Order: sequence, then C-alpha cells, then structure tokens
Amino acid sequence: MNIARCLDTIDRLCSRPFPAEHGWSDVGRGGPGYFMAEMAEWAAADRDRAPGEPTADDVEAFREGIAQRLDERWGERPPWAMLTLRVRAERGEEIPEPWASISTLADDLRIWEAAGTGRWVALGVAQGDETAPARLLAVVTEVDPE
Repeated sequence: MNIARCLDTIDRLCSRPFPAEHGWSDVGRGGPGYFMAEMAEWAAADRDRAPGEPTADDVEAFREGIAQRLDERWGERPPWAMLTLRVRAERGEEIPEPWASISTLADDLRIWEAAGTGRWVALGVAQGDETAPARLLAVVTEVDPE
C-alpha cells in the first residue's frame, strides 16, 4: 500500500455511510458510527520478510507520512495516548466504540477532525508482541474521542 491509496481509503470512509450492524466490510471492521480499516501490515521480524520488504520498524515512518498529509489538511494535533482509556475501562467505565477497541490495539493515535464531514480520523499502529505483524490501522468515526 502507498500513502496516496491510504489517503484515498480514508477519504472514501469519510463519505461512506456507516454499517447498521457490527461486522466486516471490504476495508475491515465496522459498526454503527465507525469503520476500522487495516491500511498496511509489516513483517514482525527480519526473518519473516522477503528481501526488500519493509520491516515493522518502517510502520511508524509510513504512519507519519500519512499523518503529515492529514496535518496539512486538518491541522497538526499531538499524539493521543491510549493508556487513559485503558485505565478508565479497567475501572468499569463504558468506553464507546471504536475507541474501546482501538485502545486495546494501539498505544497511541494521531487524531483529526475531518473538516466538513462530522467525522474523526485516527491512525494507530497495532502490534500485539514481537511475533505479531505490525499493522497500520485507520479509524473513521462520528464518535468524538473526548
């Protein structure tokens, strides 16, 4: 996947109607008020990749390349840590989707309010452990992250 294709996918999700039920679509998971799309995946370790294929270390640079373009569109915002949401959930607070799910997958997000759409866009890197592939996830939702 390249940056232009990721931006195109985000743009399509910002204008597409949300699914009425939780489930899977052509881009990934979705449900009432959100989409969560897997934009790219990288090998977990050098031994798992073919020569010339990106490594897990490249995922942050790729995310930042997309984030730079979104910063130009919607303004620069600092990363948003997911630890607070995890703690709130552990204390029994109900966290709305998609924030409940993405907070268990990524340590931090880059988040923007997509001007003129009434939607929020978030980018995060999910990697469960050293053996799992690193995945770049994009979330498009109408649910305010605050």
